[in-house]
Amino acid sequence: MLSCKLNDGNSIPWLGYGTGTALYQKEASNEVKTAIEYGVTHLDTAQVYENEDAIGAGLKASGKPRDSVFITTKFYPVDNGPTPSLRQTLLNSLEAMSTDYVDLFLIHAPYPLNERGELKSTWKEMEDIKKDGLAKSIGVSNYRVQDLKEILDGATVIPAVNQIEYHPYVLDTAEEIYKFCTEKGIRLASYSGLTPVTSAKGGPVDAPLAAAAERLSKETGKQVKPANVLTKWLLQRDFIVITTTSKSSRITEMLSIPDLPELTATEIEAIETEGKKYHKRMWMHHVFGEQR
Repeated sequence: MLSCKLNDGNSIPWLGYGTGTALYQKEASNEVKTAIEYGVTHLDTAQVYENEDAIGAGLKASGKPRDSVFITTKFYPVDNGPTPSLRQTLLNSLEAMSTDYVDLFLIHAPYPLNERGELKSTWKEMEDIKKDGLAKSIGVSNYRVQDLKEILDGATVIPAVNQIEYHPYVLDTAEEIYKFCTEKGIRLASYSGLTPVTSAKGGPVDAPLAAAAERLSKETGKQVKPANVLTKWLLQRDFIVITTTSKSSRITEMLSIPDLPELTATEIEAIETEGKKYHKRMWMHHVFGEQR
Protein backbone atom coordinates (compact mmCIF):
# COMPACT_ATOMS: atom_id res chain seq x y z
CA MET A 1 0.00 0.00 0.00
CA LEU A 2 1.12 3.55 -0.73
CA SER A 3 2.74 5.08 2.34
CA CYS A 4 3.39 8.66 3.41
CA LYS A 5 6.54 9.83 5.19
CA LEU A 6 6.12 11.53 8.56
CA ASN A 7 8.36 14.28 9.93
CA ASP A 8 9.91 11.87 12.46
CA GLY A 9 11.09 9.48 9.74
CA ASN A 10 8.32 6.92 10.22
CA SER A 11 5.89 6.00 7.42
CA ILE A 12 2.11 5.74 7.55
CA PRO A 13 -0.17 3.95 5.04
CA TRP A 14 -2.32 6.44 3.13
CA LEU A 15 -5.60 4.66 3.91
CA GLY A 16 -6.75 4.17 7.48
CA TYR A 17 -9.69 1.91 8.37
CA GLY A 18 -11.61 3.72 11.11
CA THR A 19 -13.66 2.15 13.89
CA GLY A 20 -15.54 5.36 14.71
CA THR A 21 -18.79 6.70 13.17
CA ALA A 22 -20.62 3.59 11.89
CA LEU A 23 -18.73 1.28 14.28
CA TYR A 24 -18.81 3.58 17.32
CA GLN A 25 -19.31 1.56 20.55
CA LYS A 26 -19.90 -1.58 18.47
CA GLU A 27 -18.15 -4.93 18.47
CA ALA A 28 -16.10 -4.53 15.31
CA SER A 29 -13.54 -7.33 15.34
CA ASN A 30 -15.03 -9.07 12.30
CA GLU A 31 -14.98 -5.81 10.30
CA VAL A 32 -11.35 -5.26 11.31
CA LYS A 33 -10.44 -8.81 10.32
CA THR A 34 -12.12 -8.39 6.92
CA ALA A 35 -10.38 -5.07 6.30
CA ILE A 36 -6.98 -6.64 7.01
CA GLU A 37 -7.72 -9.63 4.80
CA TYR A 38 -8.61 -7.30 1.92
CA GLY A 39 -5.36 -5.39 2.14
CA VAL A 40 -5.80 -2.66 4.76
CA THR A 41 -2.60 -2.08 6.74
CA HIS A 42 -3.65 0.95 8.80
CA LEU A 43 -6.23 0.69 11.59
CA ASP A 44 -7.56 3.86 13.21
CA THR A 45 -9.39 3.77 16.55
CA ALA A 46 -9.81 5.91 19.68
CA GLN A 47 -10.44 5.51 23.37
CA VAL A 48 -13.81 7.25 23.08
CA TYR A 49 -15.00 4.77 20.42
CA GLU A 50 -15.04 2.07 23.13
CA ASN A 51 -14.04 -0.67 20.71
CA GLU A 52 -10.23 -0.69 20.82
CA ASP A 53 -10.38 -4.37 21.73
CA ALA A 54 -11.67 -5.04 18.20
CA ILE A 55 -8.25 -4.05 16.84
CA GLY A 56 -6.39 -6.75 18.76
CA ALA A 57 -9.11 -9.35 18.23
CA GLY A 58 -9.43 -8.61 14.51
CA LEU A 59 -5.68 -8.67 13.99
CA LYS A 60 -5.36 -11.97 15.84
CA ALA A 61 -8.21 -13.50 13.84
CA SER A 62 -6.59 -12.39 10.57
CA GLY A 63 -3.44 -14.33 11.38
CA LYS A 64 -1.28 -11.35 10.42
CA PRO A 65 1.69 -10.36 12.62
CA ARG A 66 1.54 -7.16 14.68
CA ASP A 67 4.23 -5.46 12.64
CA SER A 68 2.21 -5.89 9.44
CA VAL A 69 -0.28 -3.19 10.47
CA PHE A 70 -0.06 0.44 11.53
CA ILE A 71 -2.27 1.17 14.56
CA THR A 72 -3.51 4.63 15.53
CA THR A 73 -5.47 5.42 18.68
CA LYS A 74 -6.43 8.68 20.37
CA PHE A 75 -6.62 10.10 23.88
CA TYR A 76 -9.91 11.91 24.51
CA PRO A 77 -9.71 14.74 27.07
CA VAL A 78 -12.68 14.55 29.43
CA ASP A 79 -14.63 17.74 30.05
CA ASN A 80 -15.72 16.82 33.57
CA GLY A 81 -13.20 16.19 36.30
CA PRO A 82 -9.41 16.43 36.15
CA THR A 83 -7.50 15.42 33.02
CA PRO A 84 -6.44 11.78 33.44
CA SER A 85 -2.89 10.54 32.98
CA LEU A 86 -2.21 10.10 29.26
CA ARG A 87 0.25 7.35 30.01
CA GLN A 88 -2.28 5.35 32.01
CA THR A 89 -4.99 5.74 29.39
CA LEU A 90 -2.55 4.56 26.73
CA LEU A 91 -1.49 1.58 28.84
CA ASN A 92 -5.18 0.68 29.14
CA SER A 93 -5.53 1.00 25.36
CA LEU A 94 -2.50 -1.19 24.73
CA GLU A 95 -3.92 -3.86 27.01
CA ALA A 96 -7.27 -3.73 25.20
CA MET A 97 -5.56 -4.06 21.81
CA SER A 98 -3.13 -6.78 22.98
CA THR A 99 -0.06 -4.84 21.91
CA ASP A 100 2.83 -3.14 23.68
CA TYR A 101 2.97 -0.05 21.45
CA VAL A 102 0.95 1.97 18.95
CA ASP A 103 2.35 3.38 15.76
CA LEU A 104 0.57 6.70 16.26
CA PHE A 105 -0.99 8.24 19.38
CA LEU A 106 -3.10 11.37 18.98
CA ILE A 107 -4.76 13.85 21.32
CA HIS A 108 -8.35 13.64 20.07
CA ALA A 109 -9.26 17.32 20.51
CA PRO A 110 -7.84 20.53 22.00
CA TYR A 111 -10.96 21.15 24.12
CA PRO A 112 -11.11 21.31 27.13
CA LEU A 113 -7.31 21.31 27.45
CA ASN A 114 -7.14 24.74 25.80
CA GLU A 115 -9.65 26.23 28.26
CA ARG A 116 -7.73 24.74 31.20
CA GLY A 117 -4.35 26.00 30.02
CA GLU A 118 -3.16 22.38 29.66
CA LEU A 119 -2.23 22.19 25.99
CA LYS A 120 1.52 22.50 26.63
CA SER A 121 1.69 20.20 29.64
CA THR A 122 -0.36 17.55 27.85
CA TRP A 123 1.94 17.71 24.84
CA LYS A 124 4.93 17.26 27.16
CA GLU A 125 3.32 14.02 28.37
CA MET A 126 2.99 12.96 24.74
CA GLU A 127 6.68 13.62 24.15
CA ASP A 128 7.57 11.42 27.15
CA ILE A 129 5.32 8.65 25.78
CA LYS A 130 7.18 8.74 22.46
CA LYS A 131 10.55 8.80 24.22
CA ASP A 132 9.61 5.67 26.16
CA GLY A 133 8.55 3.80 23.02
CA LEU A 134 4.87 3.39 23.87
CA ALA A 135 4.04 5.28 20.67
CA LYS A 136 6.34 5.42 17.65
CA SER A 137 4.80 8.69 16.50
CA ILE A 138 2.67 11.29 18.26
CA GLY A 139 0.26 13.90 17.02
CA VAL A 140 -3.04 15.68 17.47
CA SER A 141 -6.54 15.74 16.07
CA ASN A 142 -8.97 18.61 15.46
CA TYR A 143 -6.32 21.15 16.42
CA ARG A 144 -6.76 24.67 15.05
CA VAL A 145 -3.85 26.95 14.18
CA GLN A 146 -3.95 28.68 17.56
CA ASP A 147 -3.81 25.32 19.37
CA LEU A 148 -0.88 24.18 17.26
CA LYS A 149 1.02 27.42 17.83
CA GLU A 150 0.62 27.05 21.58
CA ILE A 151 2.04 23.52 21.78
CA LEU A 152 4.83 24.26 19.28
CA ASP A 153 6.08 27.03 21.57
CA GLY A 154 8.65 25.09 23.57
CA ALA A 155 7.94 21.66 22.05
CA THR A 156 10.86 19.28 21.52
CA VAL A 157 8.81 17.09 19.15
CA ILE A 158 6.67 18.53 16.36
CA PRO A 159 3.35 16.67 15.96
CA ALA A 160 3.68 14.10 13.18
CA VAL A 161 -0.02 14.26 12.27
CA ASN A 162 -3.07 16.48 12.71
CA GLN A 163 -6.23 14.50 11.92
CA ILE A 164 -9.09 16.82 11.01
CA GLU A 165 -12.45 16.83 9.29
CA TYR A 166 -11.54 17.82 5.76
CA HIS A 167 -13.67 17.99 2.64
CA PRO A 168 -14.78 20.77 0.26
CA TYR A 169 -17.52 22.01 2.61
CA VAL A 170 -15.11 22.96 5.42
CA LEU A 171 -12.52 24.71 3.27
CA ASP A 172 -13.61 28.08 4.69
CA THR A 173 -12.15 27.13 8.08
CA ALA A 174 -9.87 24.17 7.36
CA GLU A 175 -7.73 25.82 4.70
CA GLU A 176 -5.91 27.89 7.31
CA ILE A 177 -5.05 24.68 9.21
CA TYR A 178 -3.97 23.00 5.97
CA LYS A 179 -1.56 25.80 5.10
CA PHE A 180 -0.08 26.02 8.60
CA CYS A 181 0.47 22.27 8.92
CA THR A 182 2.00 22.08 5.46
CA GLU A 183 4.45 24.84 6.37
CA LYS A 184 5.40 23.11 9.63
CA GLY A 185 5.78 19.62 8.14
CA ILE A 186 2.80 18.24 10.05
CA ARG A 187 1.10 15.53 7.98
CA LEU A 188 -2.66 15.96 7.67
CA ALA A 189 -5.20 13.16 7.90
CA SER A 190 -8.81 13.55 6.81
CA TYR A 191 -11.86 12.02 8.41
CA SER A 192 -15.42 12.43 7.09
CA GLY A 193 -13.85 13.25 3.76
CA LEU A 194 -16.85 11.88 1.85
CA THR A 195 -19.37 14.18 3.55
CA PRO A 196 -20.42 15.92 0.29
CA VAL A 197 -21.65 12.61 -1.14
CA THR A 198 -22.85 10.90 2.04
CA SER A 199 -24.41 13.62 4.20
CA ALA A 200 -24.70 16.71 2.02
CA LYS A 201 -25.95 15.54 -1.35
CA GLY A 202 -27.44 18.20 -3.58
CA GLY A 203 -24.76 20.75 -2.75
CA PRO A 204 -22.71 22.88 -5.15
CA VAL A 205 -19.82 20.43 -5.36
CA ASP A 206 -22.00 17.68 -6.90
CA ALA A 207 -21.55 18.98 -10.44
CA PRO A 208 -17.73 19.14 -10.59
CA LEU A 209 -17.47 15.76 -8.84
CA ALA A 210 -19.84 14.20 -11.38
CA ALA A 211 -17.98 15.76 -14.30
CA ALA A 212 -14.61 14.48 -13.07
CA ALA A 213 -16.09 11.04 -12.39
CA GLU A 214 -17.46 10.89 -15.93
CA ARG A 215 -14.09 11.87 -17.42
CA LEU A 216 -12.19 9.30 -15.35
CA SER A 217 -14.73 6.58 -16.15
CA LYS A 218 -14.27 7.16 -19.89
CA GLU A 219 -10.50 7.28 -19.55
CA THR A 220 -10.18 4.11 -17.48
CA GLY A 221 -13.08 2.10 -18.89
CA LYS A 222 -14.27 1.48 -15.32
CA GLN A 223 -16.97 3.12 -13.25
CA VAL A 224 -15.49 5.94 -11.20
CA LYS A 225 -17.82 7.39 -8.57
CA PRO A 226 -17.96 10.93 -7.16
CA ALA A 227 -16.76 9.44 -3.84
CA ASN A 228 -13.67 8.12 -5.63
CA VAL A 229 -13.04 11.60 -7.03
CA LEU A 230 -13.22 13.10 -3.53
CA THR A 231 -10.71 10.56 -2.25
CA LYS A 232 -8.41 11.24 -5.21
CA TRP A 233 -8.68 14.96 -4.43
CA LEU A 234 -7.61 14.29 -0.84
CA LEU A 235 -4.66 12.21 -2.04
CA GLN A 236 -3.54 14.95 -4.40
CA ARG A 237 -3.63 17.33 -1.44
CA ASP A 238 -1.27 14.92 0.40
CA PHE A 239 -3.82 13.73 2.96
CA ILE A 240 -3.96 10.45 4.79
CA VAL A 241 -7.55 9.25 4.38
CA ILE A 242 -9.53 7.71 7.27
CA THR A 243 -12.72 5.92 6.27
CA THR A 244 -15.07 3.17 7.41
CA THR A 245 -17.04 0.56 5.51
CA SER A 246 -18.51 -2.87 6.16
CA LYS A 247 -18.33 -3.84 2.48
CA SER A 248 -15.27 -5.71 1.28
CA SER A 249 -15.92 -4.51 -2.28
CA ARG A 250 -15.57 -0.91 -1.17
CA ILE A 251 -12.27 -1.67 0.56
CA THR A 252 -10.93 -3.03 -2.73
CA GLU A 253 -12.31 0.00 -4.55
CA MET A 254 -10.67 2.41 -2.10
CA LEU A 255 -7.30 0.70 -2.31
CA SER A 256 -7.28 1.13 -6.10
CA ILE A 257 -7.85 4.91 -6.04
CA PRO A 258 -4.13 5.86 -6.05
CA ASP A 259 -3.94 4.18 -9.47
CA LEU A 260 -6.60 6.45 -11.00
CA PRO A 261 -5.40 9.17 -13.37
CA GLU A 262 -4.69 12.48 -11.66
CA LEU A 263 -7.39 15.12 -11.40
CA THR A 264 -6.60 18.11 -13.59
CA ALA A 265 -5.89 21.54 -12.16
CA THR A 266 -9.19 22.72 -13.66
CA GLU A 267 -11.13 19.90 -11.95
CA ILE A 268 -9.47 20.63 -8.60
CA GLU A 269 -10.19 24.35 -8.92
CA ALA A 270 -13.84 23.64 -9.72
CA ILE A 271 -14.26 21.32 -6.71
CA GLU A 272 -12.70 23.84 -4.34
CA THR A 273 -14.47 26.89 -5.78
CA GLU A 274 -17.86 25.22 -5.46
CA GLY A 275 -17.02 23.76 -2.05
CA LYS A 276 -16.40 27.22 -0.61
CA LYS A 277 -19.97 28.23 -1.46
CA TYR A 278 -21.42 26.01 1.28
CA HIS A 279 -20.42 25.09 4.84
CA LYS A 280 -21.19 21.74 6.44
CA ARG A 281 -19.29 20.41 9.46
CA MET A 282 -20.16 16.98 10.80
CA TRP A 283 -18.13 16.88 14.02
CA MET A 284 -16.32 19.00 16.62
CA HIS A 285 -18.66 21.97 16.35
CA HIS A 286 -17.76 22.98 19.91
CA VAL A 287 -14.06 23.25 19.04
CA PHE A 288 -14.79 25.66 16.20
CA GLY A 289 -17.51 27.59 18.04
CA GLU A 290 -20.20 26.49 15.60
CA GLN A 291 -23.81 25.49 16.10
CA ARG A 292 -24.89 22.03 15.00
